[in-house]
Amino acid sequence: PSCLLLQFLSYLGACDRLLKQGYEEGQVEEAMEMFQYSEKKAAEFLHLLAQFNDMGFQQNEIKEVLLLCGNQREKALEELVMK
Repeated sequence: PSCLLLQFLSYLGACDRLLKQGYEEGQVEEAMEMFQYSEKKAAEFLHLLAQFNDMGFQQNEIKEVLLLCGNQREKALEELVMK
């Protein structure tokens, strides 16, 4: 049981750090689940999501493209522009 507790505390810590960066709670939870609770990958995803959102792309399209492109910024941007 202590192993599960440590994993949960690690997850909460990661979520807390991402929330402090200004991301919305729902987005943080979704990103953490999508990337098997990898804080690094979730942070990359959230950063790019916000960046592309600021450029005027639709959030659902951004999510789809980022997942397909494995968070590769240039490749994702290319895909978004072509849509």
